[in-house]
Amino acid sequence: MSDKPSISREEVAHLAKLARIDMSESELDHLSNELDVILTAVARVSEVAGEDVAPTSHPLPLLNVFREDEVRPSLSAQEALSGAPAREDGRFKVPQILGEEA
Repeated sequence: MSDKPSISREEVAHLAKLARIDMSESELDHLSNELDVILTAVARVSEVAGEDVAPTSHPLPLLNVFREDEVRPSLSAQEALSGAPAREDGRFKVPQILGEEA
C-alpha cells in the first residue's frame, strides 16, 4: 500500500452524504482505510494487465441460456385475480406508497 491514501476520509464522508448514509466518525475512519485497500488492489491488477490482455467481464464465454418465446396456456385475468385480497377494474389493488394522487 502506498503512503498516500488513494481515497481520503473527507471523500468517503462526501460520498456517504451523497448516498444519504449517516456514518459515525469511527465508521468513516474504518471505511476510508478499507476502500484504500480495495483501490490499491485494483491499481495493482491494472499494472499487471498489459495491453496484450484483452478486457473481459467474465472468465468463461457466456451463452444465451434463454429459451425461445412460445405461446403456452396460462391463467385468465379472472383466475389470476381470484386469490387477490383486493382488486379494481380488473387489476390487483395495492396500497398507495408514494403519496401520489389516484
